[in-house]
Amino acid sequence: MKFVVSAAFNDPDHLLDLAVSAEECGFEAMAFPDHVVHPEQLDTPYPYTEDGSRRWEAFTPWVDPWVAISACAAVTTRLRFTNNVFVLAMRNPFLAAKAIATAAALSRGRVTLTLGVGWSNVEYTLMGQDFRTRGKRTDEMIEVLRKLWTGEMVSHQGRFYSFDALESNPKPPERIPIWVGGISDPALKRAARNDGWLSDLQTTAEIVECIDKVRAWREEAGRGDEPFDVMASASDAFTLDGYRRLAEAGVTHVLTLPWIFSHGDTKVLQEKKDGMRRFADDIIAKW
Repeated sequence: MKFVVSAAFNDPDHLLDLAVSAEECGFEAMAFPDHVVHPEQLDTPYPYTEDGSRRWEAFTPWVDPWVAISACAAVTTRLRFTNNVFVLAMRNPFLAAKAIATAAALSRGRVTLTLGVGWSNVEYTLMGQDFRTRGKRTDEMIEVLRKLWTGEMVSHQGRFYSFDALESNPKPPERIPIWVGGISDPALKRAARNDGWLSDLQTTAEIVECIDKVRAWREEAGRGDEPFDVMASASDAFTLDGYRRLAEAGVTHVLTLPWIFSHGDTKVLQEKKDGMRRFADDIIAKW
């Protein structure tokens, strides 16, 4: 089991210090969420709460994940970086491929792309992208990214994207793993076709149910014996025993806000760093 610090809802001034502290404390990675804007009014409900309201308030800072990852990579040497999640289909595939590959190059290969299709029609409209086709376009965009990341002359003729021979460099120094977030069947099937899955904030039983579905689809595709990562946030697992149950079910990474357990939802940098150290002593060192 590896442990990942969520960078969600943090003051941008804290991120570099938190990355350094996370590396010192033995965390595996840091995960960055993704929203471009915060519309005052929504035309699609937030899907992960019962009443459709968002888990954050207006004016919460949302850094660009790839700019932030590159900055944090510059002050660390081992810590990996990922997303929770990056809304790929809201972007132009060439610009996304370039940003991700650049972050991978600058971090010397310490990047995993965790993507999702998103839920905000408003953001898609503002970005000039079609909300209704976001799932199918995500699948094709993954194909496009993989081609562009070879650093060679490539072409593509697809339903949504077509281009003649071109190259995009820098080439990532190693293959970038692609994990998929989401709890719907289409999201789980997309995860099964790729390298990993990210849960929402779910119970252990709900996470296990999703893992079982993904495993079944990977078996059907003849990929059941291949490595597969699961990054999970469990609403009912906070102890070594709870994390061991997740590991036994197939969870490889736990995504957490480690200072929550000792300092609550603090906004104080030193309390966050102290919370990471306590989590490292209580959990990581005993794993």
